Amino acid sequence: MKKAERELCMKIESVYSPSFRPYGKIVEGYDFSEFLEVLRGTACPKDTVLYVPSAPELEGLPVAKELADRFYGGMPIQIGYCNGCNAMLNCLEYHRDSEVDVFASDAVLLVALEQEIEDGKLHTDCVKAFYIPAGSAVELYAATLHYAPCSPKSGCTFQVSIVLPRGTNTDIPSIVPKTVEDNMLWARNKWLLAHADAPEARDGAYIGLVGENLRLF
Repeated sequence: MKKAERELCMKIESVYSPSFRPYGKIVEGYDFSEFLEVLRGTACPKDTVLYVPSAPELEGLPVAKELADRFYGGMPIQIGYCNGCNAMLNCLEYHRDSEVDVFASDAVLLVALEQEIEDGKLHTDCVKAFYIPAGSAVELYAATLHYAPCSPKSGCTFQVSIVLPRGTNTDIPSIVPKTVEDNMLWARNKWLLAHADAPEARDGAYIGLVGENLRLF
């Protein structure tokens, strides 16, 4: 199958469809109105992706404490954002904990399951695409592989807040790798599988994605 044909065959499903259930669920019971207003004021590049793990302007809002107390059961959390423009898969990552994503704009998430990794590799045929409308909040389970959101269409940007246990995606601990998974450790509480064509692979990330480096447009 030619690359262009593979792109056109990639079905984008709604995050509200039953097919999303293995990967996560909609987060309900929180008032994100003020949160979304502040998120829309954060920096948003038009030609790249900007990730900020911890943003004080978001962490100081009342709903932030509510997420720490109710959603994470009293655990310390960090709230940042991932904004910009993206159409590529490039990598997939996972954490040991659920992640909450709050969408100030429409976006598409590319996801797979940790259980689909075999011998340290995951074929990109396993990757599913889900469209998430602005105003939605989504939990991604710990076993859900994911990475930077994608723009819903060419020329569009996205603004998504990322909620995680505090310290995630910061400095990598110093370890002596003893397993294949140890080689995937790319930052604190962040295991990363890169495609050979991804910039992260050129920076030394573990090459764990095989097949085509998927592109939405």
